[in-house]
Amino acid sequence: MFKGFRLERISLTNATLRVRVGGVGPAVLLLHGHPRTHVTWHKVADILAKDFTVVCPDLRGFGQSSIPEDTANHSGSSKRAKAHDCIELMHCLRFDRFAVVGHDRGSYTAFRLAMDHPAAVTYLMILDGVPILEALERCDERFAAAWWHWFFFAQPDKPERAINVAPEQWYGGSPAEMGEEPYADYLEAIRNPDVVHGMIEDYRAGLSIDHIHDAEDRRLGRSIQCPMAVLWSLKDDLEPLYGDVLGVWKPWAGSTLTGKGVPSGHHMAEEIPEILASEISSFIAPDRPPNQP
Repeated sequence: MFKGFRLERISLTNATLRVRVGGVGPAVLLLHGHPRTHVTWHKVADILAKDFTVVCPDLRGFGQSSIPEDTANHSGSSKRAKAHDCIELMHCLRFDRFAVVGHDRGSYTAFRLAMDHPAAVTYLMILDGVPILEALERCDERFAAAWWHWFFFAQPDKPERAINVAPEQWYGGSPAEMGEEPYADYLEAIRNPDVVHGMIEDYRAGLSIDHIHDAEDRRLGRSIQCPMAVLWSLKDDLEPLYGDVLGVWKPWAGSTLTGKGVPSGHHMAEEIPEILASEISSFIAPDRPPNQP
């Protein structure tokens, strides 16, 4: 797992991140979702490392990265704060420009990174996500039934109390699905009440400060400036909920937008790593022969 990668803890201004770094070539930053850690990317990262420098952090509040302090507006868990962490991290690794791929909750940080730091992001790929503002504006009975956890997790205290009673039963997963080593890393995270709180704060930020940031971008007419691709899992619920997924993204991305559904369940990095790695590689380096630095 992560053959040839180095494992580091990198201290930033407001966070300390656990990070894997490996490979050679242009940089690509891979951002995990909830309740995973960076280890979810291990199969994809091993493939991409032949042609790219691959950077896989645990986002703040997740895995073995630091947990932000609580604030009334949840700003420490905002996607803006996490995007700033990513910029600092990549600067520490001496990358001023890089591609970004974000899955699930990590897609919101990837989106915010491209919106707030357009000069840094060369390519943006979103996996199984739409902007938080767009999701909330389309909230109907189907969304409420399928994504009820968004609203439960936004409540104070009770989500953590419920999850911490039996985190394995709450979150699921198994060694058969994930592999022994990734599953052990995942268990260590979800069994830690501080990490559970950090992950749930991500949702509280989503329904408050992150929503405000998205609305401000729309009001000011801001959009993604780099080429953008969206992939969604055909065995998950994004397409049934939104129909034209690219249509949801179009006002934010313009003419550079591409995308499609892929034959996977929600955790595509674990379920179809070869397909996903190929999609990432062809998108972020379309004119570059394989295995060339």
